[in-house]
Amino acid sequence: MSLTIDITGLPPERLLFTPSPLAELSAMLHVLAEPAHHPDLHGWAAATTAAICPELADRLLEADFLWRSSRADFLVPGLPGASLADELDAVDRLDDETYAAASLVATCGSSRLSLRSRSPLADPAARERARDLALARGPRQAAFADRLLTDPPAVRARIRRLLEDCAEAFFADAWRQVLPGLAADARHKADLLARRGPAEALASISPAVAHHAEEAGPARIVVDKLQDNSTSAVGAGGVTFIPTAFGRPHLVVVYARGWRPVLQYPVAEPGLPEPVSLALVQQRLEALAHPVRLRLARTMARGAHTTGELAEAWQLTAPEVSRHLAVLRKAGLLSTSRRGRYLLHRLDLTTSGRLGADLLEAVLR
Repeated sequence: MSLTIDITGLPPERLLFTPSPLAELSAMLHVLAEPAHHPDLHGWAAATTAAICPELADRLLEADFLWRSSRADFLVPGLPGASLADELDAVDRLDDETYAAASLVATCGSSRLSLRSRSPLADPAARERARDLALARGPRQAAFADRLLTDPPAVRARIRRLLEDCAEAFFADAWRQVLPGLAADARHKADLLARRGPAEALASISPAVAHHAEEAGPARIVVDKLQDNSTSAVGAGGVTFIPTAFGRPHLVVVYARGWRPVLQYPVAEPGLPEPVSLALVQQRLEALAHPVRLRLARTMARGAHTTGELAEAWQLTAPEVSRHLAVLRKAGLLSTSRRGRYLLHRLDLTTSGRLGADLLEAVLR
């Protein structure tokens, strides 16, 4: 499963790498709303939550569905500005219908696709449908949707004030700390793009991002996501890549019709493992799901064993054991060493121990 962005015919300079204060603020707000997604940031989330005044905390709760499970598209700008104020000014320039549609994507959840054909601001049936979808998500979403559909300018002003107050309360200090690293990462990837081309630049983002191109054929960016969707950057002027210090493990992609595709990617951190593809996670789970392979894994977790030893321990033939070992080896779950003329097989405890985290990261990606 993947998300595909068509970039056929786009020159490399249309792939833009740059930090975005608004996108980073939305990543921080997501961490505060869903700290369980970000165990490495528990300390920051706890300290920041404790320091926020009750009035601001209540306002954040009132609107947190704009960044909790998905992001309103205007929070991840296609053409980032030099400052948060510049980017908020750009959001202000969106017409009410575009702003409302982007907000309702987050407010109404996965059923939002039914809102695309008609404007809920202009069409009574679409408006009632949006209200029903929001009510199904919860009373706060329903109240927000009702206010947005009734008075879009008032809601837009309220959200801007909320974001500005967050900047004063905690974002400005955090942004000063992370901006140098984000800017350096963006420069590095832009340099890779100029010197080595899009394949290496995209590979440097994450193993979950790849460049697929055919000679005299289509070119695509493929993002390993637990979904099947596609969009095109050809008519949108390009693709924007925004580094984030607070976004791991998420790869946030804006791909709605009418928006410039944007990918917000976590900057690599020393000591943290690289993301594993969903296909490899599935392969490893299936390899361990077989009862015989699970028994063999239990034995090899306790020490290195030859094929003959494993066969004798579990009353299997050597060819049977070899076939099961081949499946585990192909999934990257075995390490093998030689002692004289014997091959010793051991379960890779590091890889196996990360399987749960890899699965969670792939699901959250």
